[in-house]
Amino acid sequence: MKKIICFCILISMISCNSEKTYDVGQISTPKGEILIWLHKETPKHKASFMQLANDGYWDDQTFNRVIPNFVAQGGCPDTPEGFNDPEFLLEPEFDEKLRHVYGAVGAGRDDNPKMLSARCQFYIVQNKNGLSRLDGKYTIFGKVIKGMDVVNTITNIERDATNKPLADISLDINMIKMKATELKKIYPEGL
Repeated sequence: MKKIICFCILISMISCNSEKTYDVGQISTPKGEILIWLHKETPKHKASFMQLANDGYWDDQTFNRVIPNFVAQGGCPDTPEGFNDPEFLLEPEFDEKLRHVYGAVGAGRDDNPKMLSARCQFYIVQNKNGLSRLDGKYTIFGKVIKGMDVVNTITNIERDATNKPLADISLDINMIKMKATELKKIYPEGL
């Protein structure tokens, strides 16, 4: 009986010391690091972002369109044909609570009538007043919780007439684990 009690105490002590962790998107760029909270209200977009990050999909991509007071857009570039590969299309997941506020992360798309997201492309809202005209038209699936100073730098670099940066802003996107105590310091509303 003593051994069972000691074992139970040991298990209890171990579980008390183990802190819950959360998956957070990490975008490393030559300009700095951006951390992204992925919303549970958009499970398909969240799972897609995590899968593409874990597969290293974006590691050969760049921020290909940057517009001050609008967005920093990364991933696969726009094409004249639009996005027609079903593997890279997702049904929209609109949620009234998820708005195009400063730091919101959304899924790009072309002008398709079903408003299907191009899961290979994302953007970060850089307009401090938000972009409410996009609400209900593009899926918001995340929020920058650290690194908006980096996004501001990226959107203000020199670019061409199509808003493509003159010098590539490479992406290295991964999923990292953050302890609840770390996350609470930078994004308490996420817990």
